[in-house]
Amino acid sequence: MGRVLVTGGAGFIGSHICDKLIEIGHEVVCYDNLMTGYKENIEHLEGNINFSFIEGDIRDEADLKKAMKGCTHVSHQAALGSVPRSIKNPILTNQINIQGSLNVLVAAKEHSIKRVVFASSSSVYGDNEDMPKNEERTGSVLSPYAVTKLAIEEYARVFSHVYGMETIGLRYFNVFGPRQSPEGAYAAVIPVFIDSIMDNVPPTINGDGEQTRDFSYIDNVVDANILSLFQESEKSYGEVYNVACGETISINMLFKMIRETISNNTGRKLEIEAVHGPDRAGDIRDSLANLSKIKKDLGYIPKVFAKEGMIKTCEWHISNRS
Repeated sequence: MGRVLVTGGAGFIGSHICDKLIEIGHEVVCYDNLMTGYKENIEHLEGNINFSFIEGDIRDEADLKKAMKGCTHVSHQAALGSVPRSIKNPILTNQINIQGSLNVLVAAKEHSIKRVVFASSSSVYGDNEDMPKNEERTGSVLSPYAVTKLAIEEYARVFSHVYGMETIGLRYFNVFGPRQSPEGAYAAVIPVFIDSIMDNVPPTINGDGEQTRDFSYIDNVVDANILSLFQESEKSYGEVYNVACGETISINMLFKMIRETISNNTGRKLEIEAVHGPDRAGDIRDSLANLSKIKKDLGYIPKVFAKEGMIKTCEWHISNRS
């Protein structure tokens, strides 16, 4: 079994990856600066002999290398997310997402890490209007955040080619599920909608709401990461893969789905309607993943689709408010 460093391991996605790694018998070193992660996401793992937490920043080369010592694999989830946040603060986004990620790759090379799997984003497709999105055809990126994700993809490809490292990138499409926080100015749309509907406060939809997304339930994303970390597939090294469900939903439809789910789970008659605001700068219009490459190379098949995932997510939020 492996000893896996999970950067950003106290975050929404990272904490679920920690859970799965522990469940299947690996040792986990969770490394997080708690800027956007939360100790409560991993507190249930504290005390487990196979789990340790280190509060540290991927921008700190010395601390990162110390945390990586003795590890066999790296799951690199640490990043400063959000397109709007990157537009407001491109320098900090660059420092964490590019310099920090480069530090991860360099440390992994120096420690002879077997494999590095890292989080990328569907934002790299930019203004490419092709549907579904194919890994080989990106467009001109539309935000500083997307620039950083494209940069780390290229760094990882070069490290694989030049140094023979096993790197695999995963382009996430709108991940959602339990533990995703509704707090803050840059919170994801699904927990924000859930909180607003529960509080009977009309949420704001950017633009006309007919923009579409391929919403990916967290269990599918965890599965993709586990396959990428441990599957022996030489053709996948230096590559990037879409991770999603392969189905598309408009934001208007998403709002109605969440409202109906909460109504069914609480017995409340909900007639709340969303209000519409201006389009959000840097957003892509439509998003749908082509999953044929990751299915072929890594055997990934999504198991939880949007409607089932929405029920699980709403139930979690409801139970955590009571």
